[in-house]
Amino acid sequence: MHRFKNRSVLGAVCIILSLIICFGVAPLLNRAASDTTQIIRITKDVAKGSIIQSEQVETVEVGKLHLPEAVLKATETVVGQYAAVDLKSGDYLLPAKLSADPLDAYLNRLDGHKQALSVTIKSLAAGLSGKLQPGDIVTLIASDYGEMRTTTMPPELQYVEVLAVTASSGLDAQTGTNVTAEDDEENELPSTLTLHVQPQQAQLLADLENKAKLHTSLVYRGDPATAKAFTDKQDAYFTAQQKKGEANE
Repeated sequence: MHRFKNRSVLGAVCIILSLIICFGVAPLLNRAASDTTQIIRITKDVAKGSIIQSEQVETVEVGKLHLPEAVLKATETVVGQYAAVDLKSGDYLLPAKLSADPLDAYLNRLDGHKQALSVTIKSLAAGLSGKLQPGDIVTLIASDYGEMRTTTMPPELQYVEVLAVTASSGLDAQTGTNVTAEDDEENELPSTLTLHVQPQQAQLLADLENKAKLHTSLVYRGDPATAKAFTDKQDAYFTAQQKKGEANE
């Protein structure tokens, strides 16, 4: 009798749970699955670096379920932007796929005096844990340098401007942002830094790239005028060295 009573109670509980699922949880899941929103979708292939035109996009209504929170939903946030990657017909758009500026626009700043040079970020820590951004002023430190495996902070590399932070794919790395799991595939860790340097710095960096492990220390991020004051101080070092060399001749 006791066993039969337990089975009856268990059966009643199962029936109640089934009713809760059928009339409570299931409608909520169905409602979530049926919720829709409007997003922007590519209608024609767009090559990397091209400006996105109005005829290349459309507004479509899609289900919200499993849709990334950052997906773009307004035409004005897309049209006139540059494609940061090759876009295919049917793609929906995330901010990481677009750029407000022409790709590699920083290269237009080169005037024949300073140069752009890339160095490898050999570990996450060496690149400030992926937090460096274009415009940052950094100090470069070399460890395990030479036969004595020393660590040195060359005065020639005390204040250096970061032009770009690039992932191993060759695309600009998404840095300094909190990326959701849905956007993880868009978020590649930095692999190289492109720096704005004088010829003497470029030569030294090329040597350190092969003979040492480079680490970056963030000096300044913010107002461009203040950033320029740091690079001007670095330029003054080379001017002083040149005058000192001329005086010794």
